[in-house]
Amino acid sequence: MAKGPVSRSSDNELPFEEPVAADERSFFGQPGKSSAPRTALPASLGVQEHYHGHRERLRGRFREHGDTALADYEILELLLFRLIPRRDTKPIAKALIERFGSLAGVFGAPAALLTEVKGVGEAVALDLKLISTVAHRTLKSELRSKQVLSSWSSVIQYCHAAMAHETREQFRILFLDKRNVLIADEVQGRGTVDHTPVYPREVVKRALELSATAMILVHNHPSGDPTPSRADIEMTKVIIDAAKALDITVHDHVIIGKDGHVSLKGLKLI
Repeated sequence: MAKGPVSRSSDNELPFEEPVAADERSFFGQPGKSSAPRTALPASLGVQEHYHGHRERLRGRFREHGDTALADYEILELLLFRLIPRRDTKPIAKALIERFGSLAGVFGAPAALLTEVKGVGEAVALDLKLISTVAHRTLKSELRSKQVLSSWSSVIQYCHAAMAHETREQFRILFLDKRNVLIADEVQGRGTVDHTPVYPREVVKRALELSATAMILVHNHPSGDPTPSRADIEMTKVIIDAAKALDITVHDHVIIGKDGHVSLKGLKLI
């Protein structure tokens, strides 16, 4: 006799239950089903993972001694605890530092390159870029409503954080008012790994639109070496001459590299 679908005629019979995936959602009780059989905790989750103790020790060192007690990869590891809660993040932190050279290099790297490191997905890459943006905005806020020339170290810190690890050249301008207070910070052009087209007429036009009376020119060298090229020097002189005719001062042209910067004014090239 062929068996048909099983009908349940008694309220005392237990309903058929589909197997539940072994994740954290299956370990919470459900209201009104206290008599239902408990799902057994998988053996792999019943024992504390080896990295849990390491995480607590690292947190303890940071809590008691601050960041001076930790290497760069350990600082990154502490952060990754939050972003990747169920994995050993030490190998990922070390791989990121090895790939990008430093903690600043990790946060300055494009999201697409971050995801090339094993263990870093799109969500983690986006979170790292968000943290980087918060740091940039914090540095930029330090320049607001201050005389930029008297806060030169803050200017360099901000420009270095914003540009040092870019893979393409950027040409940035800090527009200042008559008190040398920052009006606007704008990227005027993006180019290749070793060149950015700059149009002096457009630079001066934008300064007039913003009623700026002074400017600081900034661009980066993705090669890492901030030494100015002949083209950098000549372009700067053209902008200075165009701006001077309209009573706009160019205070400096700063070139940012991965490990330092160069001021054309400091080198007496302008």
